[in-house]
Amino acid sequence: MNSAAVISPVAEINRLHAEAKQHAVASRRALGSALTSAWQAGHLLLLEKKRVRKMMGGGAWLLWLEQNFQGTPRTAQRYMKLAKGVADVAFLQGMSLRQAYDRLGIPMEEKHAGECFPLQPLAPHLLLASKLVRALPACDWQRFPADKRAALRRDLAPLYQRMRLLFEDKPAVSPHSADQPLT
Repeated sequence: MNSAAVISPVAEINRLHAEAKQHAVASRRALGSALTSAWQAGHLLLLEKKRVRKMMGGGAWLLWLEQNFQGTPRTAQRYMKLAKGVADVAFLQGMSLRQAYDRLGIPMEEKHAGECFPLQPLAPHLLLASKLVRALPACDWQRFPADKRAALRRDLAPLYQRMRLLFEDKPAVSPHSADQPLT
């Protein structure tokens, strides 16, 4: 029997112990990175929610999430609660997301269909009408920053194109005619 080919149980135990320690360190780093990323995403989501609500009204937030966020609305909600719950993510160092949610009282279980009624996103024409109603009272368009005016033109362009058909004898000539200044 070749003694070099046989690994002693003690050597194997110690090798596996060292491997377990390496994996534990890597796992702690990954958990910390996941927690930090979720916390940072929560802060950005809070800022975006404020911007979307200011521009398009409260009902637009879920539609925005559906169109732009690759997670579920519940995940976005958890990230935002995490960001609101602690000023410094270092406070939660060494915790998993689940542990942080538990510490902050953020529920992890998904709501079941019978627990709440489903919120339907606003129909596109209602969303556009809401944007228009919010934009019309501000007659001094030049007071808006250029990027906000451009966003309003872009968002209202489909409604503008449809409405033009009601007021003109001939259809709009160019699809870019909605890029004209709002008056």
